[in-house]
Amino acid sequence: MQYNPGWNSSSVNLLHVRAQGPADTLHYVWSSIGAPAVLLVATDSPGSSLGINWTRLLSPSPAGAVWIDPPGSVVYATAVVFTKVFEHSEAKPPGSLSYPPYDLSAFSWNSIDPTLNLTALTAELSGVPTSDPGGSFSNGSLAFRVTAYEADGRDERLPSLLHTADSSQLEFVLAGVAPRGNSSLFVLEVATVEEAGAARSLRSVRSIDDEYTPTVFEMLSLVAESQNDSSTLSFLQWKATAYGSRSPRREDGIQCRAQGLQEANRTLPRSTIVQAYFGQGVSSTYSVSALNISFGGEEGRVYQEERYLSWSVLLGFGQPPTDTFSPLVISIVAVALGTPLAMLLLGTCLVLLAQRRRYSEYEPIN
Repeated sequence: MQYNPGWNSSSVNLLHVRAQGPADTLHYVWSSIGAPAVLLVATDSPGSSLGINWTRLLSPSPAGAVWIDPPGSVVYATAVVFTKVFEHSEAKPPGSLSYPPYDLSAFSWNSIDPTLNLTALTAELSGVPTSDPGGSFSNGSLAFRVTAYEADGRDERLPSLLHTADSSQLEFVLAGVAPRGNSSLFVLEVATVEEAGAARSLRSVRSIDDEYTPTVFEMLSLVAESQNDSSTLSFLQWKATAYGSRSPRREDGIQCRAQGLQEANRTLPRSTIVQAYFGQGVSSTYSVSALNISFGGEEGRVYQEERYLSWSVLLGFGQPPTDTFSPLVISIVAVALGTPLAMLLLGTCLVLLAQRRRYSEYEPIN
């Protein structure tokens, strides 16, 4: 993990996470210059590095300010941009906007440096709107918490997402933000940028196994697929739940829905790290998709009680991790199915034995 590599000021935020393998390198570049975003680049060189021209990056025309050396080592690049947060009134029909959206490119972001933990590989990016006429953020903030991993495993906190060594987890947090209505539903808009030959699709997988995330049986994935060979290039993966507590428990669950992936045929909100790598004409040159993630129960009072919302999503390259049935679940299923079968077999044996004893009491006449 590197914070603002090659730049001594903490007035802006750029976090570089580099994962080196024996034959390749993965780069995650998080930034809050403009709309908060992450650039994901996979290379086939174990020694590839990130290059930054800071003067150009902080100028009005940042195109070409971020690159990977050697340039020919890049095999895949994508970006995820967190553009806006909407607030709806759940008392009104779905899709109706009740309040002006929060444009995340117009936020003032705190320095990552005080939250950077190079041992735990974590960092937090938090901010408030530069203009807040209603005072909703007077006692609150919006944050993105980043966690990188050195090995495969499972996060200890709910929703206990399964991760690999080449993935990162992001936690979106609203804390202390005053809702502008009595029953508000919050929506996070997420945009993705893909090069030619790749397209995003939304997948939903349901399972009877809720051992690690009680009462939640659905896993969602936003995957980038190659149109040439249908291989999966990258992914965002999350459980269909958010939580309304700093120490999440099952009863703190908040309903989470994905609202229709669609092509974003409008100009992508300014995110300097995206323009710096892909160029100024991102929307016209690359494939841009947008997805809304909504948080809120049908009664609309979950957030109002604690004024806290957290949603975790895993980002990575290749296929998203797949949960398998744990030994505990396999044992429970085996007992549930095996016990009736064992009782049936035992009952059959007892009946046959009883019949044999009954007829054995009579001697043959002849």
